[in-house]
Amino acid sequence: MATTLTRILKHRSVSAFSYRNQHQGLFISTRYENHDSLPTQMPALRSTSRSFLDFYKFGNKKAIEDERARLNDEMNRGYFADMKEFREHGGKIAAANKTIIPAVSAMKFPALAVTFANGESQTLPITSNNNEVNTESLAVPKLSLVCLSFRASSQEMISSWSKPFLESFGNRKDLQLFEVSFIDKWLLGLSPIKKLLLRVLQKPKNSENHVLQRQVVYAFGDHYNFRKQIKVLNLLTGYILLLDKSGRIRWQGFGTATPEEVSQLLSCTKILLEDQ
Repeated sequence: MATTLTRILKHRSVSAFSYRNQHQGLFISTRYENHDSLPTQMPALRSTSRSFLDFYKFGNKKAIEDERARLNDEMNRGYFADMKEFREHGGKIAAANKTIIPAVSAMKFPALAVTFANGESQTLPITSNNNEVNTESLAVPKLSLVCLSFRASSQEMISSWSKPFLESFGNRKDLQLFEVSFIDKWLLGLSPIKKLLLRVLQKPKNSENHVLQRQVVYAFGDHYNFRKQIKVLNLLTGYILLLDKSGRIRWQGFGTATPEEVSQLLSCTKILLEDQ
């Protein structure tokens, strides 16, 4: 009886070992060898595997590389890194330009879709190449001051630039002043919620008697590529950009304005207005 039982167990062990080796050999061959080495009796598996790998390799290669670079960048420049840097310099990541950036070396401001509180949309910058300027109510400005705010912490910083600019050039019809708030939460960009949010954010009309109006607009969605193009590193600070009529960045400031930097902004604006 014992001998018979031992023989049965031994036979089952050998069968299981043989089965396991056969299947291990199949997976090893699939993982490390060329697809042409797969058994010819499995054409469907070979075709499906090759199609999937070709699509993965060629169809999504750039998208995968871009996403990998983005994840690496976001991990290196996360909230805590921004906060640490913010505590060190209070949002002043660099000093404002003291002189005008030459037109030949000036960076072009990337196209940015924005929404007004009343729901109307606009694409910045406003240039002669923008199809939206064909309407009678919209003229191409000689200069545009565009203030970018990615977090609520930078709102006061933006005002330290826009208020003196408005006070100095409030009677100019050939200037534009935009304060752009970025809202990157996907849920807030959904149509019903977006409309409700704009209604809440809507502010009373400017009571000051200025020809030049302070226009508050909102940019919804993912703006990672936009930030990369204009080299936005810290999301907790404000970015101030002076654009010419061709949409080129001719001057820039950061964080809270100092009296000296405000003077530089106003001086550069006057010089550019005279040149155009």
